[in-house]
Amino acid sequence: MTDSEKFTFKVIVIGDGTVGKTSLIKKFTKGSFRKEYIKTIGAQFSKFDTEISGDFIKLVFWDIAGQDDFIFLHPSFYRESRAAIIVYSLEENNFGKRSFDHITDWHEGIKKYCGDIPIVAFANKVDLIEENNLDKMNIQEVVKERDFLGYFLTSAKTGQGVHEAFNVIINELYYKFKALPSEL
Repeated sequence: MTDSEKFTFKVIVIGDGTVGKTSLIKKFTKGSFRKEYIKTIGAQFSKFDTEISGDFIKLVFWDIAGQDDFIFLHPSFYRESRAAIIVYSLEENNFGKRSFDHITDWHEGIKKYCGDIPIVAFANKVDLIEENNLDKMNIQEVVKERDFLGYFLTSAKTGQGVHEAFNVIINELYYKFKALPSEL
């Protein structure tokens, strides 16, 4: 494995449709936000390069469609992923509740097709709720039970928590693979 391959990571970004996966990736990689919803068909890919301690890191974010129509594609989309981000919506309606309830389903798919990889939950659309009234106990339980790296309150619209959340995954991967010896 060359040094450039050593720090090239595929990260899947999954969750129900319309939770904001594409918007979060665009906010992180391009700094932009688009209000109109555009349905992801299958998967989209976004590349992001960064540097830590003089090492160049290449990330490929696989933005995987959350609609049931695309479940049959998940095994091939998940293959060789080094980390995962599960996104759910904080919207205070049935959609938000369902997207939270589906975190465990998304996690089961990750375990089935990827094994034990680092996972972070993004509680997205924090700009649409009164944050002071947010009960964090449920997500804290899921994070603990499922051994996720953590969770972050995010907003693709305002940018709240976005860079911190993505950087947790990036740093986890970097330091995990930095410790591995390079093969010549």
